[in-house]
Amino acid sequence: MHLFSGFQFRDWLLANDPALSRLRMASRVTLTIVFSFLVLLAIQIFIVPLPTAAFGLGIVLSIEGGVAVRDTGNTRQLVTRLFGCVASLGVVAIAAGLEDRRFLSDLVFLVVIALASAGRVFGPRGFAIGMFAFTSYFMGSYFRPSLAELPDVAIGPVVSVLFGHLVRAVLLPDDWRRDLLRSLESVRGRINQILFKLAALAGGAEIGEADRQELRQLEDRLKEVVLMAETFIPRPAGGVFDATADPAAELAIRLFDAHLAAESAIVLSFQSPPPFALVHAVIEADAAELAPYSAMAEAIRDEPQGETVRALLWLGEARQQLTQAIGEGQASGFAGIDAVKDTAQSEKIDFSFANPLLRSALQITLASALAMGFGLLLSRERWFWAVLAAFLVFTNTNSRGDTAMKALSRSLGTVFGIAIGLLLATLISGQLAIAIPVAAVCIFLAFYFLQVSYATMTFFISIVLCLVYGMTGVLTLDLLQLRIGETVIGAVAGTAVAFLVFPARTRGALDAALARWFQALEDLLNAIGEGKSGFELIALSQKIDACYRDVTVAAKPLGSSWSVVTRPGQIRQTLAIFLSCTYWARILAKSSTAPAEADELKRLIAADLALMKDAAAQGSTCFFIERKASRTTGRHLPLSREGARLGLEMIGSALERLYPQADVLPFAPGEVIARSKQG
Repeated sequence: MHLFSGFQFRDWLLANDPALSRLRMASRVTLTIVFSFLVLLAIQIFIVPLPTAAFGLGIVLSIEGGVAVRDTGNTRQLVTRLFGCVASLGVVAIAAGLEDRRFLSDLVFLVVIALASAGRVFGPRGFAIGMFAFTSYFMGSYFRPSLAELPDVAIGPVVSVLFGHLVRAVLLPDDWRRDLLRSLESVRGRINQILFKLAALAGGAEIGEADRQELRQLEDRLKEVVLMAETFIPRPAGGVFDATADPAAELAIRLFDAHLAAESAIVLSFQSPPPFALVHAVIEADAAELAPYSAMAEAIRDEPQGETVRALLWLGEARQQLTQAIGEGQASGFAGIDAVKDTAQSEKIDFSFANPLLRSALQITLASALAMGFGLLLSRERWFWAVLAAFLVFTNTNSRGDTAMKALSRSLGTVFGIAIGLLLATLISGQLAIAIPVAAVCIFLAFYFLQVSYATMTFFISIVLCLVYGMTGVLTLDLLQLRIGETVIGAVAGTAVAFLVFPARTRGALDAALARWFQALEDLLNAIGEGKSGFELIALSQKIDACYRDVTVAAKPLGSSWSVVTRPGQIRQTLAIFLSCTYWARILAKSSTAPAEADELKRLIAADLALMKDAAAQGSTCFFIERKASRTTGRHLPLSREGARLGLEMIGSALERLYPQADVLPFAPGEVIARSKQG
């Protein structure tokens, strides 16, 4: 029973954390902090007393080493860490040297912020070194070590760098084979979630809108992990496999089939829910129970139920193939697949303000200066918190809407985290044996949820700070109020600059993402028109998938809290249209053989290209069109026999619904409706 529960927990963990990447990152950060702190404490007790700045830098750079260092390969990561350590020691020395000249020190801090932000144009290494430099100057100005203490202060960054590399390279190393296996298990787990939901709905007359919405959410979650799994499969330089004899190519096909089969089962179940016995047989992989349904699908092939049965049988077969691939990976570690060497060449760096990274650097510097000015009015000693908030709200954001959402998340996370942290610190006051483990758990949870919710991460970090203040005896209500005030100042400063200086409009980011999606669709249609087939089409359809994900990310601020009352419906409806079109692009890629030889397919391709160009010219306007929901259903989908033609028809139908005419029935959210004409 316990063993079964353990397997259940692992399946649940993989279903929610594909490849266990979040678990690994949180564990790396937590272990690095723990090891660094213990080593520094041992040095403090047995060798030489260390200044507080050494502990502060050791802990903060342990975090940056686990989060900001994103190079591929252990050697590159070590080089980045060493450069970051040098930058850290350099800026701390500058901060210490300027301690008696506070005004000049503040100006130099802005210069460091500008250089750290601009360093992102150099890629992952520039980003990491910049973060090391910024946080180190922040800590140097906060703890104010003297020049005489610098040799001892340097022990903190050196220890954090060494143990950060030890944890990442030895204890919890990157391994694409292991990550590929875990991501495939996550794909299977999410397919199982879809099957369990279909089993609950099986046998009914019709699937309700709430259940449809849940199935679409499961479909999105499946897409997310499939895209991750695809990144772990080594591909040749061109990204397209030459032959199916390649084990990597065979694995890519199995993954593609499993994804497409699961989506087809959902789409066709919307028209005709499957029999419960069939879904149960697919879940149990019972060949004897599945056998009669093959004959049933042939007997009723011209009815909706027949297509649904075919889709479930296809999903069952694809799931078994995926399970077989997982078993082979567990047995051999994908021994037949070789890693592709990194042959990427460095691109020419654009140092003009046409580069969004340099525009962002100017925004960050101005926001930090604004936060510094108002933060100083609130406190001469704690204004650094305002600058920290202003700096961080610009990290990993694409538009002013993104920045505003992140600023709000940071402010809310800080407020609620301090409230809970104050309560915890009061309850366990003076009990280090309890406070330290609780702080370690909160650190782990903060970075486990970092990729899911920035507010949750900030919440747990705020709890940790309250516990640290409590353990050091400086926890007061005034201090926590000051922390909240400075954080709000930084968040407001960042948001104001994002909206006023080089504003990257949310619609502008969405327009750019849509342009990439339309271009990917055009490439696929042109390739089919030229008679191409096989992996080349699959690779192009996967590119559309990736572009769709970018569209959803760019559109996210449109459905944020300030527009949730007025616009979420049309945003979800429009995304559902793009999702539908992306699905049919994959059907098209799988079903096409030599469409250039078919006059009807040529005509449909030309019609789709014309519709696509008209829609692409209007950009993100489609997200602001009111659409009335419709429960209209069309004929059943002859997917198994006419995939290529049907795919082209449905792409055209979806594109038409982006801008519905008055006499055209609007598209129901997520509903796949076939055209009334017969092929």
